[in-house]
Amino acid sequence: MSARMGIVLRSYGPGQQLKAEEIELVAGPGETLVEMRVAAVTQLDRTVLAGKLPQQLQAPFTPGSEGAGVVLSSEKYPAGTQVVIRGGGVGVSRPGTWGRLAVVPDGSLHPLPAGLDPAAAVAMLAPALTAHTAVRRVGAVVAGETVVVTGATGLVGRLCAAVARAAGAGKVIGLARAGESVDVLSGLVDQTVRVDELGQVGRELQWCDAAIDTVGGPVTSGVMSHITPGGRVVVLGYTAGEFATLDLHQLIGRDLRVLPVNMQRTSIEPGTVAQVLADIAPAAVLPDVVLVPAKDAEDALDLLVGGTSERRVLLDLSGLE
Repeated sequence: MSARMGIVLRSYGPGQQLKAEEIELVAGPGETLVEMRVAAVTQLDRTVLAGKLPQQLQAPFTPGSEGAGVVLSSEKYPAGTQVVIRGGGVGVSRPGTWGRLAVVPDGSLHPLPAGLDPAAAVAMLAPALTAHTAVRRVGAVVAGETVVVTGATGLVGRLCAAVARAAGAGKVIGLARAGESVDVLSGLVDQTVRVDELGQVGRELQWCDAAIDTVGGPVTSGVMSHITPGGRVVVLGYTAGEFATLDLHQLIGRDLRVLPVNMQRTSIEPGTVAQVLADIAPAAVLPDVVLVPAKDAEDALDLLVGGTSERRVLLDLSGLE
């Protein structure tokens, strides 16, 4: 067993301020002691801190369901291994990542691919899991297929393009609004097609095997006209509108499938996080990250409430001494 003293943030109940305290952390069989670098601030963390999950630990507890750090001692990983932490009840039914040190189950550790920044990996993990589910699991994109991604300039859209390329797509096409910059799509897509103010898709969009639709609304209807027989439209968002008109003649005549992505009903299987990290590592996608010192964790929670869907809030744990 491995034991170390470390500073962690602890919650003493809903509505009470987090406190930095030094505690002893002991790693037992099947557990790893990690020196933390950054931790995510997520809606799940807010729910836990509000005391709304029946399976969570009794106060005081250390919150934090995701993070990244370096292995100090482990039976599974060599000391010095950079890892991402997610799953296994971390931050919910057992102490979490908001501390200078954390003890987590071996199964919650996912080695960080070379070249992928720890903060970027943590910031992109949740949207990348959504992209992975849409492209690989629901869309079942395979090598050689032509894939179109709507709302391609958004973070989820860019990650969908990255996962499609990693899955072997022969061509990736990004749909973007008329007039918006597409510089962020460099290296991610092979072609950019514009969508006008009414959601009408440019005629230069070629036939595609699959559409990963992150925006919904009239764009969904327009994209369906460009899907090959037997193809599919994977729907995971509706920022462009909650209603889409489906041409049943097209749907039936070309044997198209409309497949929804519901992350709340999707279980994350073993190995998925490692696959996701490997998919996004070469893509050089830069998320909008707000890095907050750990001592200002309360402010970080406020930023999460007021931030945009593109913004990812992280705690910098390196100064927690």
